[in-house]
Amino acid sequence: MPKYDYVALDNRGKETKGTVEVASQNEAIGRVKEMGLFPTKIVETEKVRDKKFAPKRTRSASRARGKKGGALNFNITIPGLGGKVKPKVLTAFTRQLATLVDAGLPLLRGLRVLEKQERSAVLKKILGELALSIEGGSTFSEALAQHPKVFNRLFVNMVKAGELGGVLEVVLKRLAEFSEKAQKIKGKVKAALFYPVTVLVVAVGIMILLMVMVVPKFKEVFAGMGVKMPGFTLFVLAISDAIRLHIVQTLGGAALVVVAFLLTIKTKIGRYVWDKLQLKMPVLGPVISRVAIARFTRTLGTLVSSGVPILQALTIVKETAGNVIISNAIAGVHESVKEGETITAPLEASGVFPPMVVSMVDVGEQTGALPEMLLKISDNYDEEVDNAVASMTSLLEPIMIIFLAVMVGSIVIAMFLPLIAMITNLSGEGGGGAGGGD
Repeated sequence: MPKYDYVALDNRGKETKGTVEVASQNEAIGRVKEMGLFPTKIVETEKVRDKKFAPKRTRSASRARGKKGGALNFNITIPGLGGKVKPKVLTAFTRQLATLVDAGLPLLRGLRVLEKQERSAVLKKILGELALSIEGGSTFSEALAQHPKVFNRLFVNMVKAGELGGVLEVVLKRLAEFSEKAQKIKGKVKAALFYPVTVLVVAVGIMILLMVMVVPKFKEVFAGMGVKMPGFTLFVLAISDAIRLHIVQTLGGAALVVVAFLLTIKTKIGRYVWDKLQLKMPVLGPVISRVAIARFTRTLGTLVSSGVPILQALTIVKETAGNVIISNAIAGVHESVKEGETITAPLEASGVFPPMVVSMVDVGEQTGALPEMLLKISDNYDEEVDNAVASMTSLLEPIMIIFLAVMVGSIVIAMFLPLIAMITNLSGEGGGGAGGGD
C-alpha cells in the first residue's frame, strides 16, 4: 500500500508533518482531516524520493513543484455568505489583529484566534477564507483583495504597504484609528439629524391624520350649511380627498418621485448637481463640506504616512471621497502631481478647499512633512465638524418646530376660514336687521 507524506496545520496554525499509509491520495486527504488537521500538501512517498523532495524547501518552491505534478497544493475557498460586515465589527477586528501582531503572534495564528471568537457569521467565514488563502501562499493583502465588499482599496493598499515595509502592525493600528474616527464623526452627524427627522416624521403623521380623519368632517359640515368656501379651504379639501380617496395613486406618485430622484442622481449630471447642492445647503452644507475635507485629509495622510505612493494614494482618495465635486478636485491634484507640479495649486483652483487648508498643505509640501500636516488638518476639521454639528442642531430644532406649527396651523386656518366668513355674514345681516327696525 502506498505511503503519502503530508504537511498540515493544526487548530492553532502550527505546521505539522507526517506520513499516512492509504490506498489513494483522496484517502490520504480524508485521513489527515480526520486527525483534525488542515492539509496544505499531500505527496506520495515514492514520488518524493524520485524527485529528491527536500523537506526544508520553501513554500513558494513547493508550489512550483506542485504545478509540475506529484504534489497536491490546497487553496480552498469557502463561499462567502454574501452579507456585509458592520463598520464597528470591522474596526474591532482590525484593532484586535493589530494588537495580536504587535505582541509577536504570527499573522496566520492571529487570524485563527480571531476566527474562533468572532460572533459575526459573515466575518467569521471571511476570516477562515483569509487564513486558507495565506496557507496557500498568498500574502495578506492578496487575501484581503478577494473580499472587496468588506475590505476596500484603502484597507488593502495600506496593508500591502505595511507588508512591504515590514510594519504591518503599525499600519493595522492606523487603520483601526482611521475607522474609529470616521465612525465617531458619522455617529455625531446621525445623532444631530435624529431630532429633526423625528419631528419631520411626527409632522407628516399629524398631517395625514388631520387630512384623513378631521378635514372630511369639516367638509360634511360645510356642505350641509351651504357655506361658500375660500380658495385656500378648497385647496386643502382637494388634498384631503386625494389622500383619502386616491391613496394608491398618491403613494404611487410619491414613490415615482423618489425613484425619479434616485435615478437622476445616478446619472453623471444629476450626481454633480446633487453633490454641489449638498455643499451649498444653508444648514447642512457646512457640515457636509467639513466632513468631506476631514475625510480627504485623513485618508490621504494615513495612506502616504503608511508608505503608499502619492499617485496611488490620490487615486484611492478620489474613489472614496463620496462627493463628485471633491473627487474632481482630487483628480486635478492627481494630474498636477503626475506632471511633477505641486498639490497646492489645483487645491486652490478648485474653490472647494478653504484657504487655511491650502496654506497648511503648502507648508507641508515645502517642509517635506505633508503626511503629518494632512493629519493635523484632519484633526482640526474633526473639531470643526463637532462645532458645525452643534450649530446645525441648534438651528434645525426651531426650524422644525416652526415647520410643524405652520403645517398644522395652515390646516386649522383653512378649516376655520369658512366659519369665520359665515359668522361675519350673520353678524352683518343681524346688524342690518336691527338698523331697519329703528
